[in-house]
Amino acid sequence: MAIKITDECINCGACEPECPNNAIYEASEEWRYADGTTLEGTVVLPNGNKINADENQEPINDEYYFIVTDKCTECKGFHNEPQCAAVCPVDCCVPDEDNEETEEQLLAKQVFLHKDA
Repeated sequence: MAIKITDECINCGACEPECPNNAIYEASEEWRYADGTTLEGTVVLPNGNKINADENQEPINDEYYFIVTDKCTECKGFHNEPQCAAVCPVDCCVPDEDNEETEEQLLAKQVFLHKDA
């Protein structure tokens, strides 16, 4: 499953540079699917949604850091554990029960986000 950041976040920013998928953003920050990935232009995400990877998206949270579920792979394909959770000083990077994915799905998402890289 993807990781989420809870409202216990203290906005320290330790997690953001650790994410290999650039899936973590500061509160109120616009984001793009293309950020930190090889995605560009119109693409169909693994979940079937069609998006423009280069288009700015609305912030998911305006109070604390957030993780874009469609970009989170729990660091599969990069590390043995989610790096955001490993560096979080208040343990607010936790599994997102609303977005359960198998290891195979997470690895497939990692390949999708970084194809040709």
